[in-house]
Amino acid sequence: MGADEKALKMNLDRSVHGAFAEIGAGQEVARWFFHVGHASGTVAKAMSAYDMAVSDAVYGPTTRYVSRPRLDAMLDYEYAQLLERLDAKRGADTTFFAYANTVATRSSSRQQEGRGWMGIRFQHSPRSLPSDIVIHVKLFDSENSHEQEAVGLVGVNLIYAASYLREDPNRVISSLLDSVSRGRIEVDMIQFRGPAFPGIDNRLMSLELVRQGLTDAVMFTADGEVVEPADVLYKRRILLLRGSFRPITNTIMDMVTNAKEQFVRDFPGEDKEPVILFEMSLNNLLGERGIDPADFLVRADILQTTGASVLVTNLAHYHSVAATLCRFTTAYIGVALGVPALAEIFKEKYYAELSGGILESLGQLFRPQVRLFAYPFKNATDGVITTLEKLRVTENLRLLFDHLVTNRLILPIERWNADRLEIFPSEVRRMIAEGDTTWESLVPASVAKTIRRQGYFGYHAET
Repeated sequence: MGADEKALKMNLDRSVHGAFAEIGAGQEVARWFFHVGHASGTVAKAMSAYDMAVSDAVYGPTTRYVSRPRLDAMLDYEYAQLLERLDAKRGADTTFFAYANTVATRSSSRQQEGRGWMGIRFQHSPRSLPSDIVIHVKLFDSENSHEQEAVGLVGVNLIYAASYLREDPNRVISSLLDSVSRGRIEVDMIQFRGPAFPGIDNRLMSLELVRQGLTDAVMFTADGEVVEPADVLYKRRILLLRGSFRPITNTIMDMVTNAKEQFVRDFPGEDKEPVILFEMSLNNLLGERGIDPADFLVRADILQTTGASVLVTNLAHYHSVAATLCRFTTAYIGVALGVPALAEIFKEKYYAELSGGILESLGQLFRPQVRLFAYPFKNATDGVITTLEKLRVTENLRLLFDHLVTNRLILPIERWNADRLEIFPSEVRRMIAEGDTTWESLVPASVAKTIRRQGYFGYHAET
């Protein structure tokens, strides 16, 4: 269904009525409802507050006009005013909503990619408590008018989804880019909240954004709050470790702790502490039956006990991860990885789809701000420990590898605990399932506590 059909259906539905407030991209969403006719059925009010003084007078002062706090202030004000003016007259048989967006698009003085916040506060039944859907978008069109068009289409899709698709949040997500291509816009953050969405977990909704292809990466913090990555990572140093994390072990924490110490010492930044990111790709999450939402939440719960943030991506290669993170920050980015993972980076078979092959991949990976930190590996069969210095790549890549090491683009993690090199997640899971309590000494105490409390990985308390 196109935007015109959606807008007309709403205009003819006298049980839905709302206010529109748009800053930064014209009246692009409200325009659709006026354009198709019968707008009085849906539009109670449509406004723009472009002048900063006017915007501050209506919604309160702010230092950032394209931000989540400004969007929330707009929704608060417009929804409260709508109810104050119309609830007594028609509240018994009407569901009210307030739609708002605050967007920065291209202009003669601003040539960066556009971005913005959009949200809708709505009643799911007459006089019910309100619920919200909030999204953050990035705009990729090269012309301002095209960016505005994309904002209008996504805004109509969001309002329509809140009105008619809300019982299936996955359908809400899949409908957001109706009539607009992923090459023009991405949605990299979504949050559902309120009585229309009982029991919803926004971490799963973030996963769904990636799975359905609306974005390449989503992020949530250690307390489970979904966030727009650039808001958290802007000008921050990042230390990233990617993996499956089933579960996180003392080996992984030793790698992260010692890499962080070295990273902070050798690569200073404006921030006091770097952001620690544990990244899971869709490939890491795939099981025999696809992606299991329950398994994903198990891993997310466990990772969050470490105090780190979680990044979920659809990116198969390290060079793609580096490129994505460099969109969020200009500060140093450290990647901690085991020697076996580093060896995989230097296998040419993975880059057949790139016209420049492995050279193109390494060029994208080793940007000026990116460094790799390699952690030793102990072979479980013969006990041999392989450090960065002992790693051998194929002869035709040896000089290239040596160049990267010599110029400190790849560095060894200097401190490591030999006793922790033999901990493998698969063994931990086996011990848990078999009731071997030794597993508790192989993972951080906070992780063990969570596994016991939640009964993860087949754990059963002794009776």
